[in-house]
Amino acid sequence: TDTDTANNSTAGNTPDFVLSRQKNYNIDYSVDYIVSQVDNSFLNASYQKFAGGGSPIYLNPGINAFFKVGVSDLFEDYRIVGGVRFSGDLNSNEFFLSYENRIKKIDKQIILHRQSLLDVADNSSIVKVYTHEARYVLKYPFTEVASVRGSVNFRNDRIVYTSTDLTNLKRDNAYENWASAKLEWIYDSSIKKGLNLYNGIRAKAFGEYYRQIDKAETDFFVVGFDARHYKKIHRDLIWANRIAASTSFGNKKLIYYMGGVDNWFNPKFDNTTNIARDQNYTYQTLATNMRGFFQNVRNGNSFAVINSELRFPIFKYFFKRPIRSDFIQNFQIVGFGDVGTAWTGISPYSENNSLNTTVIGSSVTPLIITLKTQHNPLVGGFGWGLRSRVFGYFIRLDRAWGVQDGIILKPIWYLSLSLDF
Repeated sequence: TDTDTANNSTAGNTPDFVLSRQKNYNIDYSVDYIVSQVDNSFLNASYQKFAGGGSPIYLNPGINAFFKVGVSDLFEDYRIVGGVRFSGDLNSNEFFLSYENRIKKIDKQIILHRQSLLDVADNSSIVKVYTHEARYVLKYPFTEVASVRGSVNFRNDRIVYTSTDLTNLKRDNAYENWASAKLEWIYDSSIKKGLNLYNGIRAKAFGEYYRQIDKAETDFFVVGFDARHYKKIHRDLIWANRIAASTSFGNKKLIYYMGGVDNWFNPKFDNTTNIARDQNYTYQTLATNMRGFFQNVRNGNSFAVINSELRFPIFKYFFKRPIRSDFIQNFQIVGFGDVGTAWTGISPYSENNSLNTTVIGSSVTPLIITLKTQHNPLVGGFGWGLRSRVFGYFIRLDRAWGVQDGIILKPIWYLSLSLDF
C-alpha cells in the first residue's frame, strides 16, 4: 500500500548510528574557594614541642594575615588546597599544601606543612622551633555518617636557640625526626540548624603512635575520644553537651594543660601548679574548655572533661520574619558549665598524681624540699557568654567563675574566635 511504501522510504533514509571517535580529555581545574582574612588559627594544628611550662601555650599564632585557596575538577574528584600565613613579627609564618584524590571509595590525601614558633624553654632560653611535616591520609566511609581514617606522618623539628646571651650563642641547634601513625573512627549524624546550632550526635575515637627515628626508647602512644550531643529544647533553643578524654603513655609522653578556651586572645598561664619533670614529656597541648581558670590549673599525661551549654539565639527565636542583619541573626546568649581534670598516675586520686607534690629548690640550690599536699583534682566552672558573627568572624565573649576545692573564685573574661566547644 501507499502507507507501507512511505514507511519503508522513511526507514531507508535514516542514517546509521556511528560512534564518535574517542578522544583524550585533560582534567580541568577551577577555583573552588578563596579565603583572605585576618584571624588567629593555624592552618594545620599539631602538637607543640614541650617547652617546660612557665608561659602560655599558644595553639593559635595571634592575629595575622591568612590566605588560602582551593581548586578542584568538575566532579570534585581531585582537590588541591594551598595556604600561607604571615605574622606581623615574622616569627609564626606557616605554609600548607594538600592534594586529595576522591575518585574511588577510599579517599587519599597528601599534606605538606611548615610552621615556625617562638617559645620559652624550661631554662628560660628563647627558642624558635621550625616544624616540617609530611602526611599521607586514607579515608574510608562505612555509611553516610560513619568513617574510619588512617594516616602516617613524618615530622622534623629544628630547635634554634636565639642569641640572647653568650651561653645561647654558643649552643648548637637541635634536630629531632619523628615518625607517627594515627587511626580514627568518625561518626557525625548532626544536622546544622544555624551557625553554631546543631541537632544530633558527633563523635570521634582515635589512637596515635609516635617514635623518634634516630633514637631508641622514645616511642609513646596517645588514645582518646570526643563525643558531642545536641538536643533541641524548643525551636532553635539547643542544649549542647560534650565529654572528652585522652591519655598518653610510653617512654615519652604528651602533657595536657587544662584551663581556658580555644583560640583565646591574650591567654594567661598558672605557674603555681606543679609540672612533673620525671614524666619525660616531649609534646604539649591544651585540654579545653575549662572556663573560670587560666591555662595549667591542672596538668598531666591524662585528662577528662565534660562541657554543657544552653545556646539561645534570642532574636532568631522570637522574630517571625526574616532578619536582614547577620549580627542579629546569629546573636546568641549562652549559659555553660565545665568540669574536669588532668593528672599523672593511674587516676586523679592516685598518690602519684603530681598535683599533690610541690618541689622547692633545684639542683643548683643547697636544699631541695618536697611538700606533700592534698587537693581535690576536680575543678569546675560556670558562667554566661555572648556569641555572634562580626565581619565574617564568629566571636565569643565569656564570663566564668571557677570552682576549686569548693571555693568559688573571682570571674575571668574570655574573648576568643572558635565555633562549638
